[in-house]
Amino acid sequence: MTTISNQTQKFEKPPTKVFLGLSSFQVLAMFRRGLFYSFLSIYLKEFLGLTVTQTSLFATIPMIFNVLFQNLVWGPLSDKTQRRRTFIVTGEFLAGIGTLIVWYAHYLNDNRIMAGFVIIWGLSIVEIFWSMSNIGWSTLISDIYPSNERSKFLGQITSLSGIGRIIGISIGGFIYDEGWGFRNGGLFIFASAAMFISIFPMFFVPEGGIKKDISAENIFIEEDSSSMNTKNSNSVKIFIVFIISLVFINFGINSLATIFPQYLSLESGFNLDSNTLVYIFNTSSIATILIGLTIGKISKAAGHGGTVLLGVSVAITGMLIFISVTDINYIYVGNFLMGSAYVMMSSSTYAFASILIPSKHRGKLFGIYNATFFLSWGFAGTFISGPIIDFLGSEEVFSYQIAILLGALIALIGLIIFSGLLVWQKRLNNPHRKILKK
Repeated sequence: MTTISNQTQKFEKPPTKVFLGLSSFQVLAMFRRGLFYSFLSIYLKEFLGLTVTQTSLFATIPMIFNVLFQNLVWGPLSDKTQRRRTFIVTGEFLAGIGTLIVWYAHYLNDNRIMAGFVIIWGLSIVEIFWSMSNIGWSTLISDIYPSNERSKFLGQITSLSGIGRIIGISIGGFIYDEGWGFRNGGLFIFASAAMFISIFPMFFVPEGGIKKDISAENIFIEEDSSSMNTKNSNSVKIFIVFIISLVFINFGINSLATIFPQYLSLESGFNLDSNTLVYIFNTSSIATILIGLTIGKISKAAGHGGTVLLGVSVAITGMLIFISVTDINYIYVGNFLMGSAYVMMSSSTYAFASILIPSKHRGKLFGIYNATFFLSWGFAGTFISGPIIDFLGSEEVFSYQIAILLGALIALIGLIIFSGLLVWQKRLNNPHRKILKK
């Protein structure tokens, strides 16, 4: 019999300082993302003059760097060293320094188009260090929390992080000042400061990592060797189909990431200013807080798989609302649904993946899981939404609506694939059948 034990004890109810450390870090991370990224696509398009496709590159190229380094460098290195917290602290510190350098380099460039590409390529370098933090975070949660507690914990921490996002978006909208908040450095400096401060809560958290008692290559739970090969084979197949479904789900839903702020600010459409955008964006954060508090019960009732299906369905509904209404009040409703969907999908897909991924290979396989999410932020905009909008540019509102509709259809394909996976998984005699239904 082969076992794997944790260097970091897994607590059914972790010590308060551990939860506070993790939640404080995530609150600051969401504060920084809300502050910086909510208005970046508008700045690149309206202030610096990039096309829609070009603006999407701020998510595409940096995410390529992020995914490559997660999968080829930091993931394998994390598995080898089992240093989780160290990766997070180092990554955030270096990314904070890099963010300040990106601002100054873009500020020195008088050509606005070139300044935009300085930001895009500068953030690509910064993502090398953020990817270090990303893989450390994903693996650390599974190191500390047992499988039956992960969904509940992620819901609670996502709920708290919604508060950080509300504050970040609100400050970002105030500082943005029609683009000068980026140009003069205020938003870069605030984002960098948040990264430096987020390092301190991590010192209340264990290093993480797992320790082998006896050599183990593929082990999920203690079991007799006669059934191990079949169970591992089924687990690999489930994981592959799961990842394929996530590609469609994330690419479809996150195709909104770079174009949604632009869509709402179109002069021929809703023509909203940055202050109004703050209120709309924050409806998503409010939903994150409310649903995050109850996601443990939702997941327990519907199962991790059922919660994924519910979350994707809610997201598609929100996207359809965006393209079918002219009353701004319904946009608030749609964005509330999107925030709700985000919590359901992020917590349940992580819990689903964490059960399938063996402890020894968490760094490598979480890198693959994270890739479906990180790449979706830019690729869908660069290769789907952006080209469609630029091609149909004479009909601005219509072009954005077509792009959003296509994203919803792509997410629907992922929903169908994941539904088939659940049916198939139920028919398999494997060790995850009961676990994945919890």
